Amino acid sequence: MNRNRPAAPSVPLSDELAGVFARMSGLLLSTETVETSLSVLSWLAHETVPGSAGAGVSLIDDRRRISSGSTDDRVRDADGRQYEFDEGPCLSAAQTRELVHVEDVDEDGRWPRWADAVRPLGLRAALSAPLVVGERALGAIKVYADRPHAFDRRSEQLLTLFSAQAAVLVSNLQTSNRAERLSEPMRQAFRDRDAVNITKGVLMGRQSLDEQTALRALMARGEQDGITLAEAARVVVDSAARRRR
Repeated sequence: MNRNRPAAPSVPLSDELAGVFARMSGLLLSTETVETSLSVLSWLAHETVPGSAGAGVSLIDDRRRISSGSTDDRVRDADGRQYEFDEGPCLSAAQTRELVHVEDVDEDGRWPRWADAVRPLGLRAALSAPLVVGERALGAIKVYADRPHAFDRRSEQLLTLFSAQAAVLVSNLQTSNRAERLSEPMRQAFRDRDAVNITKGVLMGRQSLDEQTALRALMARGEQDGITLAEAARVVVDSAARRRR
């Protein structure tokens, strides 16, 4: 364990991620392609986790394993080696539905062939978080670092919270991609649902609420201001983002 890591910042995680969630919400309301959206998502992960040298999304199901939106070729190559050797942190995160932390590629030992393949790429550490919606595991989102012990406990917490919201985005991107001809009212219903889900996450993290209490608080805000639930959700996220800035 690296004892020289800087002390974790005192900013609450929910506030630290508020701006990121707001940017995700904006992405959900855009008309970008799936590939472009996942690229933005990867860059958000890269920017969110300190020490990251690159990030990407692995989409995994019974038929395919692909990397999408990778921030650079090293990430794409490191992921490709996992699929080639059928071993590695992203595959493990998706399978176990748990965060996987590789503190030092040289010392980890769990996936030796993958480690031998990524070492020449200059990647020395990795964090992979599962993308899970309900009972469905969609894959994983990961960040890589070019020095060992680059990620700490706070990095794990940040990526875990990030991945929970990212999973909602990925799921709805896939749904939207399969139903491009949905009517505009139906599309707006998806956007509204996404805004509410993201805002519940902000409230749960900031105020230590459970999901149902967060939803009731959001409903009360809408009734008080005379606006819809989705409009109240956007107000909360925008307010949190401004506070963070």
